[in-house]
Amino acid sequence: MLKLVKFAAVALLVPMPALAQTASAPEDSALDGDYLLVGAGIIVNPSYDGSDDEVVTPFPLVQGSLKGVGINPRPGGIALDLIPDGDDPRFGVSLGPVATVSFNRARQIKDPVVKAAGKLDTAIEIGVNGGVSAYKVLNDYDTLTLSADVKWDINGAYGGMTWNPGISYVTPLSRGALVTLSLSARHVDDDFADYYYSVSPAQATASGLPVYNAKGGWDSWNVGLLGGYDLNGNILDGGFALFGLASYGRMLNDGKDNPYTAIRGKASQFSFGGGVTYTF
Repeated sequence: MLKLVKFAAVALLVPMPALAQTASAPEDSALDGDYLLVGAGIIVNPSYDGSDDEVVTPFPLVQGSLKGVGINPRPGGIALDLIPDGDDPRFGVSLGPVATVSFNRARQIKDPVVKAAGKLDTAIEIGVNGGVSAYKVLNDYDTLTLSADVKWDINGAYGGMTWNPGISYVTPLSRGALVTLSLSARHVDDDFADYYYSVSPAQATASGLPVYNAKGGWDSWNVGLLGGYDLNGNILDGGFALFGLASYGRMLNDGKDNPYTAIRGKASQFSFGGGVTYTF
């Protein structure tokens, strides 16, 4: 099987992750069997979910396949695929654990009013990811994937659950270039919404913002475009590659209407960035 690597950046919010996609081919590839992709990049993104201030954030990138276990990056974390590819060249299934760290409103808060409301704790999220993929949809080397992550905070920050469904399409433009288009959304429970979007009386006194009681639901959606280019023009032989990305997201419901967004920020969320990878 020939694996077409989908380069991605960890801060997409979207959550929007890198996956190894497959299509059959008669030639050998550095991405067959065990391989490891490592990289680094920077992304310009909102200071917090709903912010109108931008910050520059560096991030690492790790992806690969070792002994049949897929390793896929997530925003602030990693996911494992424990189901090896089957014999069907047209369809695939993924399932495994996912772990992420969220620094939302825990650091890089530029707005002095939001900062006065107080920094929040870092969330450590553990859960499960799963998905189904269709190969050779429009050509011999493209992939369409439906997937979702379900995660719980285990660090006592918001202490609740989120789930992120998404759809992505990846296709090569040439032997050395790939593009990926993705669409995702986030659903949060009452604990998450209360922690990040509510304004308590104490926070209102400290910041001057009005008291607000948030409820769970769909809080955001995101669409992203990502491109990758192998520096020697051949994606199959590993080595160095560059990637770039841009995304647009929109806060929804209490994610949009809370004072941190509606008064001090904005519902529209833009991100862009890029970096370099090396595949062993």
